Amino acid sequence: MGRFTILPLAYALVLVAAACPVLGYVPHGAAPRSTGAAGHHANARTYIVLVEPPPAQTHEDDEAAHRRWHESFLQSSGGGVRPRRVRHSYTSVLSGFAARLTDAELAAVSRKPGFVRAFPERRVPLMTTRTPGFLGLTPDGGVWNATGYGEGTIIGFLDTGIDEKHPSFRDDGMPPPPPRWKGACQPPVRCNNKLIGAASFVVDSTITDDVGHGTHTTGTAAGRFVEGVSAFGLGGGGTAAGMAPGAHMAVYKVCDAQGCFESDLLAGMDAAVKDGVDVLSVSLGGVSTPLDKDPIAIGAFAAVSKGVLVVCAGGNSGPLPSTLSNEAPWILTVAAGSVDRSFRASVRLGDGEMFEGESLTQDKHFSSKVYPLYYSNGMNFCDYFNVNITGMVVVCDTETPVPPMSSIEAVREAGGAGVVFINEPDFGYTIVLEKYYNLPMSQVTAADGTKIMGYAMKGASTTNHTATIVFNSTVVGVKPAPIVAAFSSRGPSVASPGVLKPDVMAPGLNILAAWPSEVPVGGPESNSFNVISGTSMATPHITGIVALVKKAHPDWSPAAIKSAIMTTSSAIDNDGKQIMDEEHRKASFYSVGAGHVVPAKAVDPGLVYDLGVRDYAGYICRLLGEAALKTIAGNTTLTCTEVEPITGAQLNYPAILVPLRADAFAVNRTVTNVGPAKSNYTAKIEAPKGLTVKVEPAELEFTKVNERKTFTVTVSAAGASSEQEIAEGALSWLSHDHDHVVRSPIVADSKLTLS
Repeated sequence: MGRFTILPLAYALVLVAAACPVLGYVPHGAAPRSTGAAGHHANARTYIVLVEPPPAQTHEDDEAAHRRWHESFLQSSGGGVRPRRVRHSYTSVLSGFAARLTDAELAAVSRKPGFVRAFPERRVPLMTTRTPGFLGLTPDGGVWNATGYGEGTIIGFLDTGIDEKHPSFRDDGMPPPPPRWKGACQPPVRCNNKLIGAASFVVDSTITDDVGHGTHTTGTAAGRFVEGVSAFGLGGGGTAAGMAPGAHMAVYKVCDAQGCFESDLLAGMDAAVKDGVDVLSVSLGGVSTPLDKDPIAIGAFAAVSKGVLVVCAGGNSGPLPSTLSNEAPWILTVAAGSVDRSFRASVRLGDGEMFEGESLTQDKHFSSKVYPLYYSNGMNFCDYFNVNITGMVVVCDTETPVPPMSSIEAVREAGGAGVVFINEPDFGYTIVLEKYYNLPMSQVTAADGTKIMGYAMKGASTTNHTATIVFNSTVVGVKPAPIVAAFSSRGPSVASPGVLKPDVMAPGLNILAAWPSEVPVGGPESNSFNVISGTSMATPHITGIVALVKKAHPDWSPAAIKSAIMTTSSAIDNDGKQIMDEEHRKASFYSVGAGHVVPAKAVDPGLVYDLGVRDYAGYICRLLGEAALKTIAGNTTLTCTEVEPITGAQLNYPAILVPLRADAFAVNRTVTNVGPAKSNYTAKIEAPKGLTVKVEPAELEFTKVNERKTFTVTVSAAGASSEQEIAEGALSWLSHDHDHVVRSPIVADSKLTLS
């Protein structure tokens, strides 16, 4: 495997730059995890070794027997095992172990009976007061009351740990965890009725979050109500809450400031499933990897087979196509969008024209006067200045999603009074914010920046041009929202062809949530809330909503819950128009997934598209073959001869992805009635010009709950132009009582090939 790209800090993790020099995959040919090894085994590296389950006579829950079985692969010819060789022993999400091995030792292990596969671990990058209201979650009724705020459900987090003393995680008024819970808290953390499990799988590290990422994601998913919340004086002093404030939390530290190693991640996932979590939140991932070589996909398969839905970040490599992470069809893959809130910092020019920028560094006293405006002729990255800019507002270009600290320092040291950063062109209307303490500033879109530059350069003399920055703190009700965040990774999926990914979009741009006060944010001041961005932030929104749906329907499968969230999502923004991307163009389903999550509808979807392990196995067999199924499923009794191989197009997925071609292409889907026993639905088709979509039958009649009905969707593009590459539409099942709309996106792609 090749070198993996490191995600930009601004939205992969959003840290103080010096705190995390590397947050990407360790290339397979590069130096592995440093352990201080010396001598004969100094060239060893950590491998994840998959093996067959232990002999049948071993009791499934006998951890000691499993470990002995795993250690048997490391025994020398003399029967000895070098101390501390097995780093993690996996018994729940897969059968195998992690160990440091030299090339010769790996070769010896691979020759032993029961060996399946081994691959070197990689380092995986880590990928709110307003969002509950934006998503329709309010304390005065609705889905929160109907689901008891998620009370009794257990959310597991694989992340950087937690600040357990944060007010978002207090347990007053909460009941104890359900009796099925098997987890505990590692010292020095003391469990309460909110935080019911805490364990670190990072070498020489406690559960304490010294990064901030984990505290932010846990607060977003399940934080309790905290009143009077703001960050840096912004946010309106509102009430912060997670999506499922009544849910219990279990935190598994698998990452630190150096990133996340896959062996630790699998250990955390293994423990979480054994402990009894209902859903797993995984705000990390890397470049696209074949499913049978992706530990997250392999672990998630076992978790789903045990009833645990795994929610993962879709990645932060947008807006380029085919940049997704965590693409397995059994994973719920999340895209990131904006919310209807702006930390407004408008730029007012001397001619009276105003441009709406944003900033977390606001100084209201700054707005009382105007300043000379400076912009050099040509690209101005503010690296250095050979002119006097003392007392001026300086306009700077950027080549990165967030302004570099070096540019801010250069303006400050040269005497600039303030700075206006022009957004990177590819990021369009997406403005990613970070907190800076050094200088009043505003970030504006590339389109507005062009106009500001035009004003600054107008005429023979530029000395009379002026500007100021008007800080308006926090503005809500911004339209349009949501829009797709530019950094949010896009389909089509490389690892899962025929499966439309991402699955759904949630808020992930400039999200305000809990933060460890000991972790600095852009300066020396202590902050218990912070604003950061990424699909890492979108993921826990969906995780919390999964907990609400699980509370309402405890017997639903992971696929049914996923279907409910996807088919009830919205393709319409708060301005009544189609959701747009970062360039304010209609967003493709390859960027937004099925749509933007709507929690109130997700708990009552009417119909669901269900899937089980055998369905996924059929997809794996068709895509990758028998060896891959053995690697992923880890079940020697499940083989490709016992399942029907199917393409992604034929998988009973809540979205439909087919080839764009003149000949008709038919797919079958089966829906299960989870609404009223007697229900009737009529198909509604939305198809662009040139695309013909037919549904047979076009009417579905149900007489009982859990009744299943199968229908066929036939797509043809005989009327499409030869240059057309993608056509998008939708199939909606409308209930006759007008209570349910079950919508599935339809994408016809000329580049799609189905093996």
